[in-house]
Order: sequence, then structure tokens, then C-alpha cells
Amino acid sequence: MLDVARLRLLRAVVATGSIRASAEVLGYTPSAVSQQLTALQRETGLRLFERVGRGIEPTAAGRTLATESGALFEALSHVEGVVDDLRNGRVGRLSLGYFGSAGSAWLPPVVATLRAEFPELRLDLRMTENPEPGESLPDIDIFVERPDGRRPAGAEVRRLADDPYLAVVRADDPLAARGEVPLADLAGQAWIDNDLGKGACRQVLLDSCAEAGFSPRFVVEANDYATAIPFVATGIGLTVIPALGIADLPEELTTVRIVSPTPVRHISVAVRQSIAGHPAAVRALEVLEKVVSDS
Repeated sequence: MLDVARLRLLRAVVATGSIRASAEVLGYTPSAVSQQLTALQRETGLRLFERVGRGIEPTAAGRTLATESGALFEALSHVEGVVDDLRNGRVGRLSLGYFGSAGSAWLPPVVATLRAEFPELRLDLRMTENPEPGESLPDIDIFVERPDGRRPAGAEVRRLADDPYLAVVRADDPLAARGEVPLADLAGQAWIDNDLGKGACRQVLLDSCAEAGFSPRFVVEANDYATAIPFVATGIGLTVIPALGIADLPEELTTVRIVSPTPVRHISVAVRQSIAGHPAAVRALEVLEKVVSDS
């Protein structure tokens, strides 16, 4: 069996690119780190590093082993969390992931119910719209399905809602009187961006525009809906936002339905298979699905 401490050193050295820096972070001497890496190479029978000048460079095998061992440390972190919960008298924990508009619209009743019915349960809430590389998924995650159809592994996935995009325009804009507008008719308009560059929500919109034969002409870049909407009020341009992301609009603004095609983001919830039967997880899904159906 591979030595976990040595694998941890391997990951640190690959991440920092330096034996000395890794030694300082982990509380080792540089010579001790070198000895442990040499022992790991013997243990695996692999060449994990090679000398480059006065330093070292991980080989392809070293990088692969460091990456693949990430799942091991994720599992160890989970076990350590369980131990910490037990040590502090907590009966369990549940992590809930969400993206901005779904979190504000749907999560408060879910959290309130769990706090009332499972008072000893520790709830961890976190934004998962743009996870860091290697970041583990929460127990329950509300997410926008990616256009490529890729879904979280090791989880049960349920569709929650189909959320169409609407054009937000000034009430005195000629578009406002039309009720609905073909997406291609917006090709010549000035657009106000409202999302992160690589987010799934933005990709859904860009794919629909490509289907309609154009690429939006963004004149202002904003990274969230709440910022983009006031720009529309100034007359700079329009913005296109999923219906769930549109709260109370100022009086001078309105929405217009988009057709041919209608961009739609599909919102789902993923539940880790390992906790799918947990009473708190079951209850959270019950409340969430009711909130969505009532909205």
C-alpha cells in the first residue's frame, strides 16, 4: 500500500514546483522531503521527478500520480470531517451547493426547514457556479446543466426547472411593444453582458445565438444580473437574462419573450449517492421541489 504522507509530499512538490517551498509549508527539512520522494519512487517503481538545472521537474508519471491521488485526499478530508463532527457532538453535516439566482430564490425555505427539523445538523452552503479545479462536489448541488450534457459523477440527478431567457429592455424601446421577438432580431442591438465568461448559463445563451446565426455585440461587460439591469435603464443597450434571475424591475424597464429559438437553461439538482437516503437530504429535496413547483 502506498504511503499517504509521501503522496501528500508529492502533491505539494508538484503544486509548488519546489522541494524547499514544500518543506517550509509542511514543516519538513528539504533533505527529508527529498528522502521521502526517493522512497516513493522506490515504492512505486516509477520515475516521478527529474533534475532540471539546480531544481527538479515532475515527470508525466509524477503529475499523473499527484492528480489521481486527489480523490484519496478528498475521501480522507471527508472522514476527518466526520471525526470532527463526532468529537464535537454534532449528529451530522449536509453541504448544499447553488448558483446565484437559484440560491436567492429557492434556498431560504430549504435551510429554514432543515434548521427547524434537524437543529443539530451542520449545514454548509457554498456557491458552486465556478468551482476551483479539484474542488469536491457538495452533498446536494443545484446546478445549470452544461450544453455538452456532462453531469456530476457518483450522484443522482433530477431536473428541477426549465428557465427561459428574456430580453430586458427599456419600456420606451420599440422592442417592448412586440411582446415576443425572434432571437435573430437582436443581432444588431447593443448587448450588456451579465455573466461569467465560461459559465454554463452564458454558454447556453451563446449557443442559441450561434443557432440564430450571430454572435452578440457586447458593449458593456458586467458579471451579474443585478449590475447589468441598471445599465439597460441608461439606454446603453439590452440584456438577456434567465427568468429566474429577474426580480423586481424598475418602472422604466420591461421584459420581452425571445423565440426562434428560445434560449433555455435546464436547472437540475445532484445528490451524492452515498447520502441520498439521509433523512435530512430527503427532506431537503422535498422542500426544494415544492418551492420550485410553487414558484
